[in-house]
Amino acid sequence: MSDVKSRRTYDMSRRRAAAARRRRRVLDTAADLFLAGGYAATTVAAVAEGAGVSVETIYKSFGGKTGLVRALIEDGLEGTEPEPAEQRSDRAAAAVSGDPRAIISAWTTIGLDVVRRVAPLMIMARAAAVTDPDLSRLLEEVRERALRRMAHNAEALAPHLREGVTVELARDVLVAYLTPELYDTLVHEFGWSPAQWADFQARGIAAQLL
Repeated sequence: MSDVKSRRTYDMSRRRAAAARRRRRVLDTAADLFLAGGYAATTVAAVAEGAGVSVETIYKSFGGKTGLVRALIEDGLEGTEPEPAEQRSDRAAAAVSGDPRAIISAWTTIGLDVVRRVAPLMIMARAAAVTDPDLSRLLEEVRERALRRMAHNAEALAPHLREGVTVELARDVLVAYLTPELYDTLVHEFGWSPAQWADFQARGIAAQLL
C-alpha cells in the first residue's frame, strides 16, 4: 500500500512540475509577443502556437488575453526571488525598523527586481487600455493594489516622517517614484543603469519624506 501511495505522490509531483513548466512557457511566450507586437496584434492562437499548447489550454488557464496580462503582471510583482516581493519588503522593514534610510534602500532594491519586469508590460497595457475596457479595469485593479501596498509601506515610515509629511503624502510619493514610466524614461530613454535608478529612488524618497 505504501508503494502505491509513493507512486501516486510521485506522479502528482511530476504533473505539478509539468504544469508549472507549461505555465512558465506560456507566460514567457505571451510576454515576448506582447512586447514585440503590442496587445492588439497578439492573438491567443499565436501564444498557444509559440508555447506549444492548445488555444483551449490558454483559455482554461488564463481566460484569454487580458488574463494573460494579469498573470504576467502578478508574476512580475512577485519578483524573481523565491520569497514574494511584498514579504521581502515587510521583512526588510522589520529588520531595520529604527533606520528609515536602510528601509528605503532595501525597498528600492526589491522595487528594482519588480519594476524591471513589470514596467514594459504596464506601458504596453496602458497604451492598449485606451480602447480596451477589460484592460482598463485590470489596470485600475493594479493601481488600487499599488496604493494599498504603498500605504502599508508609508505606515512603516510613519515614526520617521518629517514634520508636515502625512502618511497619505508619503504613500503618494512612494507610488510616484515607482511608476513604470519613470523607470522607462531613466533607464531605457536616458540610459541610466539600474543601480543609478535605485540610488535615485533611495535618495529622492528619503529627501521627500524624512
